[in-house]
Amino acid sequence: MVLSDSNEKPRETAAETDSLSALVDEAVARARRLFEEVRATKKIPLAELRKELIPIVHEAADGNQAIRLFASLQGKEDYTYRHLVAVGAISNLIGKWMGLGRQELLQLTTAALLHDVGKMAIPPSILNKPDKLTEEEYALMKNHTVLGYELIKETVGASHRQALVALQHHERMDGSGYPFGITGPNIDLFSRIVAVADLFHAMASERVYRHPSPFYEVLSQMGKDAFGTLDPVVTRLFVEKTMSGLIGYPVRLTDGSEGIVLLIHTYDPTRPLVRTEDRFVDLSKDGSVQIAQIL
Repeated sequence: MVLSDSNEKPRETAAETDSLSALVDEAVARARRLFEEVRATKKIPLAELRKELIPIVHEAADGNQAIRLFASLQGKEDYTYRHLVAVGAISNLIGKWMGLGRQELLQLTTAALLHDVGKMAIPPSILNKPDKLTEEEYALMKNHTVLGYELIKETVGASHRQALVALQHHERMDGSGYPFGITGPNIDLFSRIVAVADLFHAMASERVYRHPSPFYEVLSQMGKDAFGTLDPVVTRLFVEKTMSGLIGYPVRLTDGSEGIVLLIHTYDPTRPLVRTEDRFVDLSKDGSVQIAQIL
């Protein structure tokens, strides 16, 4: 998903963006140190994670600046650690939007930050391989869910629910996921929330083997996935809140024109009303044009 800053934005917005980016970068640096410790010791420093990382993730996950948060979470370096922070922050944001209480939000954020902890047992040469994985490498990669579950279960102070998120975040509502192919009612709510955050950031990010997908492709695909693989309530909420946050933002359309998002349609939130320099473009009625970039 392409998000970029524009020199035409108000000065205070640019300052806020810089501040949020610095906050996210600090979280990524702390995540790198904590999870490298996991790789070296095969143990999760849960107390340090709660003290050093969760507060900064909670601060970054402000629903009033969701679009800036998503932009800050994009980075071409440190994807493994930035992804952990991103999934933690986005899951925290979804939890706030769902009205979760303080303790549930803490549990969810912790689980989200640890969702990929099993990858610390996967060789970096496989994690960062730019080419397609072999069948053996892909099987090993998928096993990070089980490895993460076992590691969290062995951690004093961690909950069973947090371990379940590590195990289930690649499960899908229609049973097409892994490691066990379980279906919707058997997947914990936290796992379903983390699945949405995980997929969104993965699709929106630059990775060693793929470029980020355009904005409209990410949200459009997630909207489609809400009717099969992802939790429909969680996904719909995420898409609607994300799009609502775009009101007033400048965007570039796929035809090259630029404009301001004026209105989000409740029946089709990914295709809003946009005012360009010389016209109004209702994307819900003009299927030939979509949002390509947030400016």
